[in-house]
Amino acid sequence: MKSKFVPVFAAAFLVASTGFAQDTTAVNKTVVVAKLKPYGQVITAKAITKTGLFKVHNIDNRYYFEIPDALLSREFLFTTRLSKVPTGSPRFGGDLMNAMIVTFEKAPGDKLFIRAVINTAQSNESNELAKAVTNSTVAPIIMAIDLKARSEDGKSSVIDVTDFFLKDNLISGFHASAKKQMGTGAPVPDRSQLLSMESYPKNIEVKSMKTFTLGAAPKPEGDSDGGGAAAPAPANAGVTFEISNSVMILSENPMQLQAYDPRVGFKSSGNFIFSDDQQKVDRRQFIIKNRLEIRAEDLAAYKAGKLVKPIEPLVYYIDPATPKRYRKYMLAGINNWNKAFETAGFKDAIQGREWPENDKTMDLEDARYRVIRYMPSTSPFLDNNSVSDPRTGEIVQVHIGWSHSQVKTLHDWYMVQAGATDKGARDMQYSEELMGELITAEISRAIGSTLGLSENLGSSFTIPIAQLRDRNWLAKNPFNYSIMDYTHYNYVAQPEDKVSRQGLIPQIGDYDKWAIKWGYRYTGSTDFDADKKIRQKWITDNVKIGGKLSFSGQPLNIKTTEITDPSAQWEDLSNDPVQAAKLGVNNLKYVMKNLVAWTTTGENTYYNTSDIYYTLVSQYSFYMRHAFTQIGGVREQLKSSEQQGDVYSPVPKSVQKAAIAFLNDEVFNTPNWILEPTVLNKFRKPAKKEEVTKMQEDAMFNLLLPSRLARVNTSTMRFGKVESYTIEEMLNDLTAGLFAEVKNGQQVDEGKRYIQKNFINYLLKDLAEGEMIPDPTKENLLAGTDIPVILRAHLTKLMNLCKEAAPRYSDLLMQAHLTYIADKVDNSLNPKN
Repeated sequence: MKSKFVPVFAAAFLVASTGFAQDTTAVNKTVVVAKLKPYGQVITAKAITKTGLFKVHNIDNRYYFEIPDALLSREFLFTTRLSKVPTGSPRFGGDLMNAMIVTFEKAPGDKLFIRAVINTAQSNESNELAKAVTNSTVAPIIMAIDLKARSEDGKSSVIDVTDFFLKDNLISGFHASAKKQMGTGAPVPDRSQLLSMESYPKNIEVKSMKTFTLGAAPKPEGDSDGGGAAAPAPANAGVTFEISNSVMILSENPMQLQAYDPRVGFKSSGNFIFSDDQQKVDRRQFIIKNRLEIRAEDLAAYKAGKLVKPIEPLVYYIDPATPKRYRKYMLAGINNWNKAFETAGFKDAIQGREWPENDKTMDLEDARYRVIRYMPSTSPFLDNNSVSDPRTGEIVQVHIGWSHSQVKTLHDWYMVQAGATDKGARDMQYSEELMGELITAEISRAIGSTLGLSENLGSSFTIPIAQLRDRNWLAKNPFNYSIMDYTHYNYVAQPEDKVSRQGLIPQIGDYDKWAIKWGYRYTGSTDFDADKKIRQKWITDNVKIGGKLSFSGQPLNIKTTEITDPSAQWEDLSNDPVQAAKLGVNNLKYVMKNLVAWTTTGENTYYNTSDIYYTLVSQYSFYMRHAFTQIGGVREQLKSSEQQGDVYSPVPKSVQKAAIAFLNDEVFNTPNWILEPTVLNKFRKPAKKEEVTKMQEDAMFNLLLPSRLARVNTSTMRFGKVESYTIEEMLNDLTAGLFAEVKNGQQVDEGKRYIQKNFINYLLKDLAEGEMIPDPTKENLLAGTDIPVILRAHLTKLMNLCKEAAPRYSDLLMQAHLTYIADKVDNSLNPKN
């Protein structure tokens, strides 16, 4: 998944991140302001005028906005998207590069001020506190633009916006984060021009061609060596893009706010509410969603339980650049959500359509349209650039980016995860039907995100392993209750289970339908708090803790290796992810045995074999993570105060012990099945460390992180030794597996000797950190705790074990290995020796 620039609407973002740096279109200089010219001298007979939201004029390639006074102080959303990109660009057509909400207002000296909208603190006008809130939330003025004329009726202001869109500024240019990603510097005026400007009822669309200098040139999109894309232009040549800027007026009748509840997975925004009778400031948090409204004449039927059509359905268009054979599957991925919207009382609420290629009145860059853009990238990705109204959470713009190479990624993951079960997955060229089903599922997940839904990573944890292997159950139910859970395919089902393809590919499930019902069904109340209470009761009445309608996620930007609740993580399956990992490894072994045969049909090289192998290795690394994240894990079950039981509980000791056993058996014991020379010798030169070896090392590193040891220790202190898996127990179990051959006088292969040395190194590293003198000004999770005491005692036992075992071996390398470990530990524990 490629990294994306995604703008965030919040005061902290606008003030702290943007910083309102100096603007190249509004430099403070002492100038003589020319008097306004008559309208006819500015907007001459040569003007090409288009009317919509307001008039726009083109006169000899100078462009003018004619903004009515009635629209001053209205809120406008400015967005910047790429339209066409040069070879080697790391971003593609349709990608969002900036977004900001501003207002225009009259200013002294025949100017217009442009203010950034900050929407974080509110107070009802009836409160005495309202004045203080107003005085403390003045929106910053970020630009001043000279007026060129007033309209003939004196009700509009004419401004020249040519330089505004061609030069660099905070509103129409690239956001600072996007500039850094792209490596672009300042625009070059003599190699840039405006191409067109269209005015529609709710928006103005501006197209330009802009050439930028290059700062730190971006790495070509493709692999780490730049493969798959031509090199970008030299820095002195600059780089040229076609850019689409949209100016969209936000509704004068904002969508009704709907309260956020962490027990249902919706994205959210919010603001602070001040009132006279408070004893603390309230934060009003509301969900991000689309506007679906009922016609007045249909309200009675809706209340009676009949399905009604919304005033404006959610229409998604397929980019005409999309290969025709894929379009119907993408449309299915969109339209499948209608079943969910029916639970909210709507029919035909969401519609997928092919782009009307012969309709010249429509433009893919028109921000009013929801579009799935097909991008010719050699890197796989599927992302959405949704923009929402910060006042209400209403989603007002949607662009989904679909990479051409995403098809290959779906193919490779399906072969690795389902190849043992589905015979159709054992080929480098899938049937159109199979590839179509994979595309449908992937598009459905992307559409769910644009409906406001967030990832429900805990949904898979509500399903027992037995059901994931039961073909009869899977014939009636998807293998996960939520398509918004980030899992690809059912890797638990075994070949002997004879599960059909339907049971292997994700579908929109019961949770997804429930979430749409909760978020989109009309309650009959227009009051925020009253509506909130109704929806809270829906949760209380319908959601059983740990049941199929439950939601669980993770904080944004958390590393997958550092999650604290292992019941909600990416790519895991079942309520027993360690047992699921064992079954997954069984399937990987099946694929590995057949890898060369499946990937070389009709091919003269082993390029495909290499690709699928590294995908298989990545899947294997997921199973490692599903195991080591159990250690020190704490399960979180969100509850309101009227629900019984605790929110937090430790991962059961039995599960943590099983996780260590899995790591010992399937990871730290050398996995020779995945290091099979007859496969690796086809495509990988033995010149550097094997990928699997690096992953074994990473698993050990993450298992013994100071933060994980601290969590194990804290959990023991909170829940007690009976309920908790203690550090002593973990280290004893880990050592029992790692040094089992040493205790029995057996030979240890080179791979496991490497892991043993890593084990010792990480323990010594943790000990050194724990034995530092505590410094209150610096974070040290181990110093001052019992952890270094436990580590020192365990290292002493390991030292003695190796010292005693070394003489029993006749193999000189084994003797040297054990002596090396013993001496290293001794030198660290007793440096004076």
